[in-house]
Amino acid sequence: MSKVIIRTDAAPAAIGTYSQAVKIGTTVYLSGQIPLVPATMQMVSEDFAEQTHQVFKNLSAVCEAAGGTLNNMVKVNIFLTDLSQFATVNQIMSQYYQEPYPARAAVQVSALPRGAQIEIDGVMEVPSTY
Repeated sequence: MSKVIIRTDAAPAAIGTYSQAVKIGTTVYLSGQIPLVPATMQMVSEDFAEQTHQVFKNLSAVCEAAGGTLNNMVKVNIFLTDLSQFATVNQIMSQYYQEPYPARAAVQVSALPRGAQIEIDGVMEVPSTY
């Protein structure tokens, strides 16, 4: 199977040596998204909830560019600089996903790119186009 690079202007451009997502067959590996506004490449705000919403918007844009939606995600990894914000993540995540929910991990890290408070990456399975 060939590797297909996924790119969309509706999500922040890659700021390093990586792709927004890579598709192999029907599996899509999504790179971590931080709360950058795609048009400006600036942090949406310092507010944690606003940052979390922006991350889900960015992930959604990449999912759509790959031929799916957030609900096609099968695994989500959440990186937080403050694990006490996890309840907020759960509340906001429920606005973007429907059951059955993806598998998930959440870990606290000491720092994230650009001073973000949250980053999320994951794996998505999209319907076959054959």
